[in-house]
Amino acid sequence: MAANIVEIGDDSFDTEVLQVDKPVVVDFWAPWCGPCRAIGPLMDEISVTFNDKVKFTKCNVDNNPVTPGKYGIRSIPTLMFFKQGNVVDQVIGIVAKTKLEGIINKML
Repeated sequence: MAANIVEIGDDSFDTEVLQVDKPVVVDFWAPWCGPCRAIGPLMDEISVTFNDKVKFTKCNVDNNPVTPGKYGIRSIPTLMFFKQGNVVDQVIGIVAKTKLEGIINKML
């Protein structure tokens, strides 16, 4: 995991995601999930590109069941994109880098 990706949980979700001034990407994942591990390097790469404009976070669904339940997470990996505390987009599964960059650029 890149140094600029913040590990968050149920206890820190509000302050790390909802109360942040810039757009936030939340990667809902689990360590046993193959697709989650596969998308990890892509998230690392994108987080370096957009680090000054977007906050990148990861939430382990096994250790933090409340937040994924609140947002209806049923499959992982699920990436949720927040702006001013509101969900503006969501992606489930592995997708192309260009798709993720497109969503992020729309948030900016």
